[in-house]
Amino acid sequence: MVKMSHGSRSGSRMTMTKNIKDRGMPRVNSFMRKFEMGDYVAVNINPSVHKGMPFHNFQGFTGVIEGMQGRCYLLAVKVGGVKKVVLADPVHLRKIKV
Repeated sequence: MVKMSHGSRSGSRMTMTKNIKDRGMPRVNSFMRKFEMGDYVAVNINPSVHKGMPFHNFQGFTGVIEGMQGRCYLLAVKVGGVKKVVLADPVHLRKIKV
């Protein structure tokens, strides 16, 4: 038997799949989104952009922007009562009203 791969995208077939009509690269505006410190955002992973992609377990989580690191944003997310910091590109984030 062959050992199972435990890569960063293992076990994420349905999470990292787009609908047929949504396939392809996103629009340029989604790459150029700007967020301010304290903004609430939702993690919505775009599987066609690999750069700056957060780990697939954070798909659908909501957090607060804490800062920047290069062109990516640092996002504070609460997971089971524990605060975690997620690094994500603006393509994978959506601004929400809270």
